[in-house]
Amino acid sequence: MSPASQAATHIPPAGPAHPVIGAATSLLDAYTPGAHFLATPRRTLLAHGVARQVPHDERTLDERVSATLAEAGAAGQHSPVVIGAIPFDHDAPAALSVPAAPRIALPLASDPLIALPAGVSGSADWRIRPVPGPDVYGAGVASAVERMRRGEFSKVVLARTLELTSRVPLDLPVMLQRLARRDPAGYTFALPAGDGRTLIGASPELLVSRQGRQVTANPLAGSAPRSPDLAEDVRRAATLLESVKDLHEHAVVVDAVHRSLAPYCTELTVPARPTLIRTATMWHLSTTVTGTLAAPDTSALALACALHPTPAVCGTPTVTARQVIADTEPFDRGFFTGMVGWGNAQGDGEWVVTIRCAEAEERTLRLYAGAGVVAASDPEAETAETAAKFRTFLSAVGAEL
Repeated sequence: MSPASQAATHIPPAGPAHPVIGAATSLLDAYTPGAHFLATPRRTLLAHGVARQVPHDERTLDERVSATLAEAGAAGQHSPVVIGAIPFDHDAPAALSVPAAPRIALPLASDPLIALPAGVSGSADWRIRPVPGPDVYGAGVASAVERMRRGEFSKVVLARTLELTSRVPLDLPVMLQRLARRDPAGYTFALPAGDGRTLIGASPELLVSRQGRQVTANPLAGSAPRSPDLAEDVRRAATLLESVKDLHEHAVVVDAVHRSLAPYCTELTVPARPTLIRTATMWHLSTTVTGTLAAPDTSALALACALHPTPAVCGTPTVTARQVIADTEPFDRGFFTGMVGWGNAQGDGEWVVTIRCAEAEERTLRLYAGAGVVAASDPEAETAETAAKFRTFLSAVGAEL
């Protein structure tokens, strides 16, 4: 067995002085459609084959996952993990499984080979259809703004989609390579979504992670598109940091995260002001919330379910925002704005907000993007924000709006 293969068979210790070159990228290179791939700032995980599927029944999701992991351990599986996707609608079936033999390596960002260019696939000659069209989406935003100004609710996140159709079968490994190599410090995933579909994307947003009794959440809200011009890019970042509208939107999300985590933690640290994080296409206002668990048996997934959906992907009040989404969006979100991640039998895990993503099936991609709408929102600006967010995936498939 090569050193790279050895490094990819166990969870490595944090912060080694000399990470094995190629261990993480070898997992990225080994991805094939139907496999589970998830890369985070802590680890890279690849799994072919399923040992057990998490069932869909009347028990809570956390109970079902815990029972499935316990069954896998009792059957002799060493250190089982669950991995997969959870939809926006908690009542809909999740796509979670316990792989037979997951391979785990250090983060992609720690592997020098991640700087190499991604592979090149043939031209897909995409046909693109927006659902809804930009004008219809803008009208939906305007209607929501009018209702908020009447005091009916405070915020709603409205999404739109792009349906991309190719004349040739999709090259998922190349798409994944491009997403991962463009933002290696983020959260990149390609996961089976049922019925031959694959959920693939590169999210910037950690919903929650748990390691031992340490809890971390990183809500994002308030965004601005990047610019290829350095001076303009810096100006946009500085403007976002001072934007009254975006700072208010961000504060609503951070407050909701604080209130959701407080019952589970003995202490929580919440910075007074957000900072900025960047992806290849967007600037985001970001706050890192940290805490210590009160009960060591509270799993990362239980925390994620308590947090989801945050106002960053739904709105506030939640019940009203869900109804506005259902009345306005002419499609089912499915796994978009749900969660992807992993967890183990000890309760550790990482769960990520499912954004900057697409559902892939044969020759078709459905891309999703949303924008937070508040009373101060401008329909044209929110439509432009969704277009900017589409760029993450459009660039990975060689398509343009």
